[in-house]
This record gives sequence, C-alpha cells and structure tokens, in this order.
Amino acid sequence: MADRVLHIGIDGRELMGRPTGVGRYLLGLLHEWFHDNTFRHRVTIWLPGEAPPSLEAFAGWFASRIEPDARAGTWWEQGRLPPSITRAGVDVFFAPAYTAPLRLQCPTVVTIHDLSYFAHPEWFSWREGVRRRWLTRAAARRARRVTTVSEFSASEIVRWLGVPREQIDVAPHGPPEVDRHAAKPAREPLVLFVGSLFNRRYIPELLSGFAAARRTADARLVLAGDNRTAPSVDPIAIAKTLGIGDRVEWRSYVPDAELTTLYDTARVFVFLSAYEGFAMTPLEALAHGVPVILLDTAVGREVYRDGARFVSLDPDAIGHAIAELVNDDRAHASWLAKGRDVLRSYSWARAAATVRESLERAARTP
Repeated sequence: MADRVLHIGIDGRELMGRPTGVGRYLLGLLHEWFHDNTFRHRVTIWLPGEAPPSLEAFAGWFASRIEPDARAGTWWEQGRLPPSITRAGVDVFFAPAYTAPLRLQCPTVVTIHDLSYFAHPEWFSWREGVRRRWLTRAAARRARRVTTVSEFSASEIVRWLGVPREQIDVAPHGPPEVDRHAAKPAREPLVLFVGSLFNRRYIPELLSGFAAARRTADARLVLAGDNRTAPSVDPIAIAKTLGIGDRVEWRSYVPDAELTTLYDTARVFVFLSAYEGFAMTPLEALAHGVPVILLDTAVGREVYRDGARFVSLDPDAIGHAIAELVNDDRAHASWLAKGRDVLRSYSWARAAATVRESLERAARTP
C-alpha cells in the first residue's frame, strides 16, 4: 500500500483570480510535487472555471475538472464537488482552505491555517462566522488527517475543534524563490506592508507609528492589499488626519512583478497582526532582504523567533523601531542577518513532503 500510486484530488478554488495566502501556499506545494521525481501520484485539480495562468507551469502534469460556478462558494463545494469527485475515482482528496466536501466517499485531508473565527468571532459577521465555524468543525471531524502551518495553529485546532494532536501534521510555508543575480533597484527609505487589510492587522496603529517615525525618519509608507476591514477602516483618510497623507500610499492589488519591485526597494517591512496561522508576507520580505517588524504575539515568536523586531501597539514604540531600521545601517544589517538565519529553517520541499505523507497516510488508514 505504501508504494501504491494514488489519484489525488485537489480543491483549486484559491488559485483562481488573484491568489493570496492560501493560493500561494497551494502553488508552493504543487511546484515542489511537480519537480519531485519521486512523486508518482496522479493529480486532478477541481476548478470553478478555466485553469488560471498560475497553473500553466504545470501543464500536462495534472488533470483538471471544471465545475463552472461564478461564486464557487459553499454550494459548489458541498453540492457540485462530491458527485464529480466520486465519478473521477479519487483515492484521497486534498482541501487546502479550511473546509472540505462532507459527503465524499474517499478520505480527505484538510488544511486549517488558523482559527480566527473561533478565537475572535467579533472579527466576522454573524452569518459568516456561523458558516465558517460549522463547516470547519465538520470538515476537521470527518478528515483522516488535518494539516496546518504552525504549532500555534495545531494547538488552536486541538483547543477549538477537539482534533487529537497526533492526527495533525504541521507543514509551514516555505520562502519564495528570489533571483539573487538579477539587477535590483536601489533601496529607498520605504516602509512596506503587504497583506489583506483586516482589523486584526491594526492599520490605524501602523499609521500612527509611521507618523511617529516621521519625526526622525524621512520615509514613505506603502500598504499593498485588499481592504477587508469590518467595520471599514480608510487608511488614506487616517493618514491625512495624522498629517502624513502625502507620505502614504495604499494599493488594493499589486501584480507579482510590481510586488517584487516593492520588496526589493523597501527598507523596512511592518506587519502588526494580532492573530495569524503563520504570517507569510514577512517571510517574503526577509527573502528579499528586508528586515521585519512584527507585533509581539505567540505565533510571531514561534515562527520568526529572534529574526524579527517585535513591538507593542504603542505608536512611539512602533515609530522608534521603524526609525531605527530606516536610519541606522548597523541595526538594519543586524536584524536582517537574524532574519536570514530564520529564513533558512523553512523549506517548500519539507512542507510538500509533509502534506504528501499526510495524503498517503490518509489513503491507507482504514
């Protein structure tokens, strides 16, 4: 059974449109499996529309099943997928985004990145919170294996879902591939934030801290990410109120090539999130040679250890950290060296091997 070639089905919704955290995580796994000569399993990816450009690199390696649906929400997952997956003869199904079809005849492996909607229901609307909690709990209880991205999230899965720890596999993110030999733009006194704007990421506090930093550091701030705050937060309006409107820019979406330029140009990366499963964009920043400032949290300490400059939400503390890394070359180099030590501990190859083993174990477990 260990050497059996499996037919692995995958929910590919997160690859559609503009892939963010979960989509990038799945692409990292697919990239490793594609280049791994020992990976002999068949892969079929279920999509709600035509295959996106991000899958072109894997053309011919996987099969795709298109179940058209403009929204690709709960009905698509729970109603359209199960009969299609059954007809395809899948041995094990991989659901990389918190929930999975509940009526599948084959085993499932589900990745639960974090449990913010359990730990902080106030961050979600009543309807969205109920839906997420019910489906995630049901998917986790039905799954043969659960994967996640940090020990912190593993402990949250045990706490909120009651999944035994021995049924959970931890497969952290890997760093992005960065061409070290490509020509790079000159570094600027640019402070960068990348990620969807959520209330838990304390955008107003970041702006207040940046305003404090401006007293001693001639810098500008770029926020790159969709605004998903609820209640809504307007970063540009806040910046104007703080007197830094001309030094702050918000971009709701940044193509990959432009994002690479931002990372290669930035001097400092700031990410003040109260709750994450892993926090991938600070890892991307380190890969591009940018030291990071993070809010001091349990998961931040686990993932980034001493490779990040941790701060509280006090604007002066945030401002001091930003100004130090903008102005002080020695401090900048020291924090970057620590971050690169942490960076070397993560690998997409290890993550892909862990998820692959989870799928193989699920397929052979009675």
